[in-house]
Amino acid sequence: MKIVLSGKDSLGFPFTEDEQLYDRCILLHTTFISYREFESVLGIHGIDEYIRYGGTMSLGGVHYNETSTFASKESTDEYVDTAIARNIQHSLRCYQYEGHFRHLRDLYEKGELTSAINRVVEDINHRFTLEVLAQDWKSHDLGISASNLRQDRKNPTDILDRIDLALVTDSLRKPLEIRNKAEQTVKLDDVHAAEIKEHLDLLDLTREIDVLHLPDVSTKSSRTVIAQPGLRYAQADALIRSLLLDETFSALSLAERTAVRQRILTEIKGRMLEDIVLLETKLANPKKQVFVLQFPVGEFDMVVFDPEAGSCRIFEIKHSEEAVPQQYRHLINEQKCAQTEHRYGPITGKFVLYRGESQVVEGIQYQNVEEYLRSLA
Repeated sequence: MKIVLSGKDSLGFPFTEDEQLYDRCILLHTTFISYREFESVLGIHGIDEYIRYGGTMSLGGVHYNETSTFASKESTDEYVDTAIARNIQHSLRCYQYEGHFRHLRDLYEKGELTSAINRVVEDINHRFTLEVLAQDWKSHDLGISASNLRQDRKNPTDILDRIDLALVTDSLRKPLEIRNKAEQTVKLDDVHAAEIKEHLDLLDLTREIDVLHLPDVSTKSSRTVIAQPGLRYAQADALIRSLLLDETFSALSLAERTAVRQRILTEIKGRMLEDIVLLETKLANPKKQVFVLQFPVGEFDMVVFDPEAGSCRIFEIKHSEEAVPQQYRHLINEQKCAQTEHRYGPITGKFVLYRGESQVVEGIQYQNVEEYLRSLA
């Protein structure tokens, strides 16, 4: 006899597995919804739709209304409050006679644990947004962006020729960095945040992606991926909207403010696309190591290392629909490739994942990112 248990308080299942069902329980995790599943079940096509609405079985990309889970900041906050924060609290309340609250008990007894959990989720996405602005923007070629916008077939504009976008972005970072202190309502210690993060991991809401370095192999870090991209995008979008109301931007016209916001969100989408590909590749290849590989200058967006075969594949991940040589400059860098092969074995494939048509360009395999994600088992 097999009994299937399901319920909204999914954190309770790992707890139950540890006790009554420790020797006869098989957990089938359903929190994470891959791009392939999102597309095939809901019939919503396009990686941008998945970035904006992916994470739940909601027709957000079809019915643009407030009832869609990630259609607005308000509905997103309600989802975090009910599906995540209250889920965690109910499971903890019913486990070990409430003995598993640990350092979170004070917050729970004061009725502030829901707010604390929400703050941790928001802070993860807040740090992600800051990192995009602080790092990714610096490496972006503004000259290419300006040229592309001037030559746009539908809405040509010289907006990037008339404003110092790098300066504007740097100005954005200042209010962003103080946001936590300015808006903080609940004092959270590191131990509180760490324990909440543990529960988010158990819910499959967050995952860590390794960031390795060459030639300094002793350096290792990670970045936190939110497994529900629509949640991250909704919070990042709302954050950028609020920041663009800052007095720093009062001198900009509506068209200029709109262009800045769209350009920043394009960068956010690009980084989110990297995270989506890394996460889905990691989950589909449990026997392989999937990580970002950074060098003193530049990086491989993804490396898939097969320890058994003693070989690896290297990837660049681009939100662009166009194929240009600059995209694969790191993949053909002899020094970077030699260092990688010394550490991880022969490179058996060099790929650029992007939103255009699959093709081969100067020996580099360009693959449509949606096709790639569909192919992952």
